Amino acid sequence: MPGTLSFQYDGFCFEETVSKKVFAPWSLLSFFAEPERGFKNYWFESGGRPYALLEYLKSHALRHPEEYGNLKSIALNELSSSSDIKTLSDVALLTQAGYLTLKNIVGTTAYVGYPNEEVKTSMAQLYTERLLAGRTVEQVGADNISYRLATENVEAIFHLLNKLFSSIDYQKYPIRDEASIRAFVQVFFSGAGLSPIVEHHNSKGRSDLEVKVGTRYWVFEFKVCKSTNGAKDILNEAILQLQRKEYGLQEQEEQILRVALVFSLEKRKFTEFSQCD
Repeated sequence: MPGTLSFQYDGFCFEETVSKKVFAPWSLLSFFAEPERGFKNYWFESGGRPYALLEYLKSHALRHPEEYGNLKSIALNELSSSSDIKTLSDVALLTQAGYLTLKNIVGTTAYVGYPNEEVKTSMAQLYTERLLAGRTVEQVGADNISYRLATENVEAIFHLLNKLFSSIDYQKYPIRDEASIRAFVQVFFSGAGLSPIVEHHNSKGRSDLEVKVGTRYWVFEFKVCKSTNGAKDILNEAILQLQRKEYGLQEQEEQILRVALVFSLEKRKFTEFSQCD
């Protein structure tokens, strides 16, 4: 569960019963050396960005950001065989590099995913760099995402998201629909060390994205429009959906912020937003 050593640093699995898991040694030792610092990300410090991986990313496309949060499948024999880096699949390489680990095995197919929160954050940072054409969130003026979500108002977050989305490499990563928007926001928030939940279920439906930051709980409903024409109507539709489905209202947080945003495919930015009380 969040806030535990296991959640942050455990979860690596290398055997076929998928029942025995181990901690990342360097991360665990680093935490115990300075526990007062809290749960920091030590993954990159311990060789989490090996030369082989960086070289691979220069000539291969990183798996599409919309796949960031999903389990990946791979043939078991591909994991156990030795292959030249030029012929390795991205899933095989990321598993061998420790970014992905065994989650389940069905027949001759292995299902792999991020072992823990530390690696999940590190991977989101890699995805973010790819989305932003090699730039960091600091370089596009959208740093301190977690702090801003914890302290700033809805309008400020609207502008923050637009800074990020206006910097996306659209040729490689076009935004086509709500799923694209949801996935990209998930990557940006995860890279900031947060744990966003996509398509969160309640008894009346599924919200697009929810995330807890400090004493705040954000609920986002995303809509797209082909142009700015009709954007107001689409915004009203999103507000009604938040109200009728009661997204986020089951949470017990001190402050719940429910936000509707409309993204214009024509302008490549969010053009409308509203907070739903």
